[in-house]
Amino acid sequence: MAKAYIFLADGFEEIEAITPVDLMRRAGITVTTVSITPLKEVTGANGVTVVADTMITDIDPTDADLLVCPGGMPGAANLAACTELSEMLRKQHSTGRYVAAICAAPAVTLAPLGILSGKKATCYPGLEKTLAQAGATHISERVVRDGNVITSNGPSSAIPFSIALIEALCGSAAAGNVASGILL
Repeated sequence: MAKAYIFLADGFEEIEAITPVDLMRRAGITVTTVSITPLKEVTGANGVTVVADTMITDIDPTDADLLVCPGGMPGAANLAACTELSEMLRKQHSTGRYVAAICAAPAVTLAPLGILSGKKATCYPGLEKTLAQAGATHISERVVRDGNVITSNGPSSAIPFSIALIEALCGSAAAGNVASGILL
């Protein structure tokens, strides 16, 4: 069974975190929400407080098939400031396992780590120059998958992003089943 971690920092974009949790769990993926804050309670950019499943200090990221970074501001910046998460993302990428980010997170969280260098990627409009400066090629699409990196451009793309994550981990049939089950 595939396993994914979704990281939560204060100021995360709620729809970009909860939608992947919901849809990946429908596909049978073991999804764990992980707080990078000192508390399990993490408050999103729009004031919604979520209780994470666990804390970053209590996970073993080497057993994950996928690490997911939601966007939102200052959520993406808070993720980028977390040294433990940065190291986890670098190792995940260097071992060829999946790394995904949506909205501001591709530019703000992944780009500074070198993860997008030589990759095609997308991000929230206005952050394209940050991708270019990191050596990425910006593609103006809702979701872009380049090898083991999956990026998406914003809140309205949370469902297609989640379906792409399912397809990467479980195949197109599983992704199709979840998509048809939610009337996509």
